[in-house]
Amino acid sequence: MAKKKPHTDLRILRTRQLIKDAFVELLEEMDLQKITVNRLAERATINRVTFYLHYRDIPDMLEKMADDMIDDISTIFSNTQTDQISSDEISWEIIGNLLEHIAEHSNFYKNILASNKVPIFRERLTMFLRESIVTKIEERGKSSHILTDTVKEDILIWYETSALIGTIISWLQNNMPYTPAFLAQQFSLLHHRGLNEES
Repeated sequence: MAKKKPHTDLRILRTRQLIKDAFVELLEEMDLQKITVNRLAERATINRVTFYLHYRDIPDMLEKMADDMIDDISTIFSNTQTDQISSDEISWEIIGNLLEHIAEHSNFYKNILASNKVPIFRERLTMFLRESIVTKIEERGKSSHILTDTVKEDILIWYETSALIGTIISWLQNNMPYTPAFLAQQFSLLHHRGLNEES
């Protein structure tokens, strides 16, 4: 799923990180509509020409930043070790690794995910998690999931996606009062309680 570009020049990565950091700082101070290329360039200590070497405009920058976010998360999902681990354990280890990643970049995620200022990031993550949940359900098959005559597959997908993204956002909005490992464990306990209630 991830489409990382190999051998990206370190100077390019550094400049994009400066722009990203500047964007997050400005987003803390003002609405998205007030963020201009001039303000971004000034905060990032670069010139306008340098900005345009990387992005066509602000919307293009947001698209590419959202792409980068999903690339990072896809890498976390695909790099989780699966040897001698049950399907459920793999799922919650992946969630734990995702939460660790979010915690390591908490300032970015608090500003782009836990606020309504830039919906593209939340929309992209929701779509990614929904696709991952669909894949998990397809791999397990209906017989091994809580799908029954009374629990429809589409409703299950909506429920699990909303529960996951909603809890992550609330965790960020409340300044991450629990460790990533503990929160992943809580997700697992809630999930297994749901399975037990359905059985």
